Amino acid sequence: MKTVEIYTDGACSYNPGPGGWGAVLIYNGKEKQLSGFEDNTTNNRMELMAVIRALDELKEPCNVMLYSDSAYVVNAFQQNWIEDWQIRSWRTAGKKAVKNVDLWQKLIEYTKTHNITFNKVKGHSTDKYNNICDSLARTEIEKRQGV
Repeated sequence: MKTVEIYTDGACSYNPGPGGWGAVLIYNGKEKQLSGFEDNTTNNRMELMAVIRALDELKEPCNVMLYSDSAYVVNAFQQNWIEDWQIRSWRTAGKKAVKNVDLWQKLIEYTKTHNITFNKVKGHSTDKYNNICDSLARTEIEKRQGV
């Protein structure tokens, strides 16, 4: 099974507001950059979209080393929030409805195809690829706002 590294980041102005996401896929020494935009969204949705859109690119089952600065995304898997939410019919421990269920469900489907290891990286720091993803996401927003 191929091993692919994926770095992702999401950004949002005004949260909710215009948002962008960026991803870098690395396989066999080659890099592919992806980015996208949504007009009215949240930062957490953009973090999830970055992961989903990157995984959309994989054409066969892979071992995926996924790197994100989003505790929301990484902790959902590392701390088993995903399993707990499903057991509680998509409710948090505090009995509130889980947000972004549509995106979580898409991501869960990818975990059935790929062996994904979620890794937390420090955002806005020295991680080259996290910084590239952040730039891709912010550029998507700036292009639409005429900044």
